Amino acid sequence: MARKRVALWSALAIAIALIAAGLLYARAMRPQLELGTAYAARVGCACRYIGNRPLKDCRKDFEPGMELIRLSENAAEKSVTASVPLLASRTTRFDPLLGCQPDAFKGTAYEIRR
Repeated sequence: MARKRVALWSALAIAIALIAAGLLYARAMRPQLELGTAYAARVGCACRYIGNRPLKDCRKDFEPGMELIRLSENAAEKSVTASVPLLASRTTRFDPLLGCQPDAFKGTAYEIRR
């Protein structure tokens, strides 16, 4: 009985440590995710509305390492939103005169450290 209790508490401590490490990693990566989603939204918008290609085809234009970013389209507003679920999201709108313009950034200004 005591061994089961020790094993249970050990497993719980390991799970809490892994969750904490994941949250800290996500927080540290947030500035790069914001930058990546902004880039992906701009590339997706240009591909969709300037290149007249289907949105699914626009993933070919992504750089390596952008596999987690998802694209969605709002045809009524002529906008493309790129997001990493629960972490970052940016939207770019197509304007016939100005091309693809990102929405104003409404998040926290981060400093990217190397």
